[in-house]
Amino acid sequence: MSTSTLYDRDFYAWANEQAGLLRAGKLTQADIEHIAEEIESMGKTEKRELISRLAVLLTHLLKWQYQPVRRGASWEVTIRIQRRDLARHLRDNPSLQAKLDEAISDAYGDAILAAYGETAIPKQTFPTTCPWSFDQMMAEDFWPEA
Repeated sequence: MSTSTLYDRDFYAWANEQAGLLRAGKLTQADIEHIAEEIESMGKTEKRELISRLAVLLTHLLKWQYQPVRRGASWEVTIRIQRRDLARHLRDNPSLQAKLDEAISDAYGDAILAAYGETAIPKQTFPTTCPWSFDQMMAEDFWPEA
């Protein structure tokens, strides 16, 4: 079976084969083009993970601020967990720090939609841009007030 066919038919087998070739130093036999694609894809996945976690955090911070009567342990725990997960993700991927402004902007748009969907608070109630800095939203003692 050719390497390209294996890539298309059985990704797991292809990945293991490529890892073996790379470890053995057999670069001329490796499927360099697909390996490069997969590495780029992994980088995009890490950025999507950052945006997703930011969106969850921002959604709950918006709900915390705009629905104070519904505050509870569940929201608090979600905020705390997302802060911890974001800190770990950035520790594991420090180059993503350079993408934070863009990621926050993308995530905030998602957070507004999620907060609207979960609260029925009109979308125009929320600020059009994220009202908090990254440091604020990550601070353990930061809890936005109404």
